[in-house]
Amino acid sequence: MTMSASELRSLLDGVASGRLEPADAEQRVMAALKTPPFHDLGFARVDHHRAVRQGFPEVVLGLGKTPAQIGAIASEIVDRGSTLLVTRASAAAYAAVCERVPNATYHAEAGLITYRQQDVVAGKGTILVVAAGTSDLPVAEEAACTADLMGNTVERLYDVGVAGIHRLLSERARLESARVIIVVAGMEGALPSVVSGLVHVPVIAVPTSIGYGAAMHGQTALFGMLTSCASGITVVNIDNGFGAGYAAALINRRDDP
Repeated sequence: MTMSASELRSLLDGVASGRLEPADAEQRVMAALKTPPFHDLGFARVDHHRAVRQGFPEVVLGLGKTPAQIGAIASEIVDRGSTLLVTRASAAAYAAVCERVPNATYHAEAGLITYRQQDVVAGKGTILVVAAGTSDLPVAEEAACTADLMGNTVERLYDVGVAGIHRLLSERARLESARVIIVVAGMEGALPSVVSGLVHVPVIAVPTSIGYGAAMHGQTALFGMLTSCASGITVVNIDNGFGAGYAAALINRRDDP
């Protein structure tokens, strides 16, 4: 057996309250320590101590894996009591996962497969996901669903790009009440600079590959975000909604100074 961070906390609470004898707790901890930190499936070595080191279980990238491989990895993660997140997943991958994890959920627009368990630490405040246009929604949803699965309150503010800036400005209250903001935009990638200039919280910018010719499949948006004159912006890779959602969740777990 392995032991998640939440299970270890429960164990310590049990000893502190007198509900659990120290010897029993020691026996359970020693049993967990004897378990290898990964399980070798032959084609993948599933890391069961990822949550202990990084605060969330191993995430499965669906690209390049067969549905059968994804199903086997998913089963291994869930059977050990960990929350499951598969990114860039197809409907065929979801079908394979459901054979082993019947209650898994498929978020088609985001391309995610999820299964929530009791090993996630709750965030402190609200993560607001802002998208410039409707074409950016797949990446925005990847970010939003990732942050939600990681235990956060997530709100969405979509289709508020700079071509009609009044749409964004009408939502100042929501912008100012968020603890972390993820801004998703393609084309020239200007929206994160505008948002960051309006708020006092971290802004995570996500360039998308949406745009014609000189947009260069998201590189123009990426360069624009990297060279923003607004303070407080961190930029992730092109179309990396998962990375933005994950980073926002880690920020949202921290206590305010």
